[in-house]
Amino acid sequence: MGATAIETDDLSTIDAVLDRAAEVNAEVEAYVEPAVEGRGRRSLTFAGWRERADSTANLLATLGVAADDVVCLVLPPSIEFAVLYQAIVRLGAITTGINPRMGEVERQSIFERMRPTLTIVEDGADHPGAHAGRVVTLGQVADPPSAPRPAFSPRPSSAPVAVVWTSGTTGLPKGALFDHEALRAVATGTDVLSQPGDRRLSPLPFSHVSYVTRAWDEIANAITTIISPAPWRAETTLAAMISEGVTVAQGVPTQWALLMEHHELDAAHLPHLRLAGTGAARMAPSQVRQLSERIGAPVVVRYTSTETSLGTGTRPGDPDEVVALSVGRPVPGVEMVLVDADGRAVAQGEVGRVRLRSAAVMRGYVGSRAELARGVPPPVDAGLTASVRDDDGWVTTGDFGCLDAQGNLMLVGRDNELYQRGGYNVYPAEVEQALDGAPGVAQVAVVAGEDPVLGEVGVAFVVPTLRGTALALDVLRDHVSRQLADYKAPEVLVVLDALPVTPMGKVDKRALKAPADEAARRRSEERAEARRGQRQQAGHDFGNDVAAQHSAQEST
Repeated sequence: MGATAIETDDLSTIDAVLDRAAEVNAEVEAYVEPAVEGRGRRSLTFAGWRERADSTANLLATLGVAADDVVCLVLPPSIEFAVLYQAIVRLGAITTGINPRMGEVERQSIFERMRPTLTIVEDGADHPGAHAGRVVTLGQVADPPSAPRPAFSPRPSSAPVAVVWTSGTTGLPKGALFDHEALRAVATGTDVLSQPGDRRLSPLPFSHVSYVTRAWDEIANAITTIISPAPWRAETTLAAMISEGVTVAQGVPTQWALLMEHHELDAAHLPHLRLAGTGAARMAPSQVRQLSERIGAPVVVRYTSTETSLGTGTRPGDPDEVVALSVGRPVPGVEMVLVDADGRAVAQGEVGRVRLRSAAVMRGYVGSRAELARGVPPPVDAGLTASVRDDDGWVTTGDFGCLDAQGNLMLVGRDNELYQRGGYNVYPAEVEQALDGAPGVAQVAVVAGEDPVLGEVGVAFVVPTLRGTALALDVLRDHVSRQLADYKAPEVLVVLDALPVTPMGKVDKRALKAPADEAARRRSEERAEARRGQRQQAGHDFGNDVAAQHSAQEST
């Protein structure tokens, strides 16, 4: 069944977009869960999505959900998640998703602030705890009898749709609030990632901004979302890419690296694949080149944040070095500027903090609903929002970067990662980039470790290309010093079998901070011990010299 892009200029809400898609692309698959061992293939058409969303909205209304209420979904990606998201929108309520892998403290902080009317959890899951509102399992709401959509007052494009939570790597998660108009704006900036009728492989949690805010684009372009089988494995991912005719495959660098290690990749037939997307971390130029050659499609990288939803990206045809070492140029509809500490734009080639602006940015960070009555949408915390978004819509990210001559953004680090070694600023990302090409290095993360003399030193956590490969700190330091200032070379080397990652697949540098401090402490103690040994040896040698002089004098 052919897919047709639909016109949405006259529509103001995401549920209206689905209503139109259900007429124009009724039999086109909106979602597919590929067959895996023990479970057959499942799919849902756009017409079926609308029908199930209407029935589920009716059921949620009987469970007490009304306009401006918050419904929390503590669920993995699934067809049911998509149905619930649209059902909640159809009631004028607000969806907030929680990744089931999120920590208990983080989860409870969200419940305490959001006070959802209803929370939906996986079958067999533990009760989520206090402030979760009414709690039901997915099985209780997954297959309601057919029923029409409940009547409710039409919503404006400025009505809130969803709250998306930041990763919480520097503290408790913050909730970014998005409305229908933001979702419309996202559709203008998906750029090369979207063509009508695409079959897009999605390995990300549905609670993530890359799912929640892209619904308008995916529905309007009749894109079929292929949900990666969980848990993620290279063999099931490759099988889905083949059997489902995937045209756009997405993954973080770690997933692509594991896929390239899979013995069946070279024999795989992927005639439909037109693009591979990546982000969240860097790939070495050789890895970009190898991936593109082996899957027969160009690789593009995307960069954004939860707060901005859209950001920058490379294009098919960009050199491998651009894809590996930069995050490209602003996508359509996005403005970007790099500024210094005083908010002034920096010159090309100079490091500055990244600022982004578009119609897709969040409306603000949500505040607490704890003291609010029912029927009131989540308030925006003006003070917290002002810390990252100004009155003109510019969002100041936590990233530093510089622009090359072609306007590509080269990230050098985050504000919470920047460290000072003996008074000199060091951005871990540029050290990691320098180490990407070092012999024997497959993956690397550089984290600051506390040092009593220098303040902080760089600790390089390295995964070797072959397990058991010997890596020498002096060799890695020399490799970095040929590219960067010598003070940026790491002082400590820690070899790991794998780097820890967050639920989003990013390297979890927070988990590496304590090991970095411990490794730096051991280094400091070893150096102090070596100096003491040198002083003792020097004293011993001096004593021997004096004794020898006395002996010589006596003999004369």
